Amino acid sequence: MAREKKRFIAGAVCPKCDAMDTLMLFIENDIEQVECVQCKHRFSEPKEQGGGSERQFDQVIGVFKPD
Repeated sequence: MAREKKRFIAGAVCPKCDAMDTLMLFIENDIEQVECVQCKHRFSEPKEQGGGSERQFDQVIGVFKPD
C-alpha cells in the first residue's frame, strides 16, 4: 500500500476551532480527508466531488504542463 502525502491547505480556517493554516489534506480509502492538526477536527469529501483546481473557490495562478 502506497502512502499518500499529507499537504497543508494554505490560508484555510478550521470550521471548528477557527485556527488558520492548520488543515491538512490527505487521501484515505479513495476519500479526501481534511484534519485540523490543532483540534483534530476531521471531515471528508468523496474524490469525485473534489475537483482540485476546478472547485468553485480555488484560484489558479498557472498550470504546469511538461513537454
